[in-house]
Amino acid sequence: MDETVAIVSAREGRAPSKCGADDGPIKIVEYDAAWPARYDAERRRLLELIPDLHLFHIGSTAVPGLAGKSVIDMIALVEDLDASAARAVRAAGYAMPECFNQGLEHRRYLCYPSESFRSHHLHLVDQAADLEQCIRFRDLLRADGVLAEQYATLKRLLAAQFQGDRQSYTKAKTGFIEDAATGAAGRRSNGGPPAGDQRS
Repeated sequence: MDETVAIVSAREGRAPSKCGADDGPIKIVEYDAAWPARYDAERRRLLELIPDLHLFHIGSTAVPGLAGKSVIDMIALVEDLDASAARAVRAAGYAMPECFNQGLEHRRYLCYPSESFRSHHLHLVDQAADLEQCIRFRDLLRADGVLAEQYATLKRLLAAQFQGDRQSYTKAKTGFIEDAATGAAGRRSNGGPPAGDQRS
């Protein structure tokens, strides 16, 4: 277990939780305050191995208080998808499952430590708009507790509906994410503050 995660857990007076997901049914769990430390530990490990990889923490584990799958999602903008993916596989022990990458044009999906058990997901994109969309949605959830709770409710319903069908589960969330982004754009056009892009 990473030392940072152990320190966070000890400070909060609880046993360290296990992070990760297997190929069984999708499990949505309550927010774990150790998730940011898990992201930071992996970010530091990857930067030692791949110094030019600029990572951002995204997904539910990046939103304080939000329930989600206990897998740390990270994203990086790269110039060459295949070369960057190969480096992550070779240097950092990531897997790039073929079944999860079929049909992806501007993204590569990698997981660690293996395809069958995933504690971290690494999304590589070659278009800035894709990175910005992920960060924007993360920041919307951080700023709007009602939206975050609606998202958590949806995820629990979809997890129960799709069980282990992760592709259908992910696809079914798309409408909510797009509607949230559209609503935020409307609020900004009416004078509301923009959601800030924050490096995590």
